[in-house]
Amino acid sequence: MSLPAVERTLIVVKPDATARGFVGDIIGRFEKRGMKPVDICMKTVSRAKAEQFYSVHKDKPFFGDLVTFISGGPSVGVVLEGRDAIAMVRLMIGSTRSWQAAPGTIRGDFASGLLDNAIHASDSKESFEWESKTYFS
Repeated sequence: MSLPAVERTLIVVKPDATARGFVGDIIGRFEKRGMKPVDICMKTVSRAKAEQFYSVHKDKPFFGDLVTFISGGPSVGVVLEGRDAIAMVRLMIGSTRSWQAAPGTIRGDFASGLLDNAIHASDSKESFEWESKTYFS
């Protein structure tokens, strides 16, 4: 049996969790699971950059609110590296709907709503490539 491949993924600690002082707690959870931060950046994303970042949702009714929310304050982007990183991170963050996220997940412990759900994470290698390039540019 072979070990899962080492890969990279992106997380973005959203403005709600950043404002509440949870950046270190959130990143620390990934480090405790063997993920290594290899790039990190704190910034307030411009509205134009937010529209580009979330362009996959541009035809959905929540797009405008999502763009306004993510560009409304500082967020922290982190590229994490580790074995089966994408799947591991997605498991650790919990349901997008924070009220459905299990206790012990990032969203179950730190989120308070649908948009203010503490964290974004890439859901595939393709998403990671696009999102990390967009966030860090």
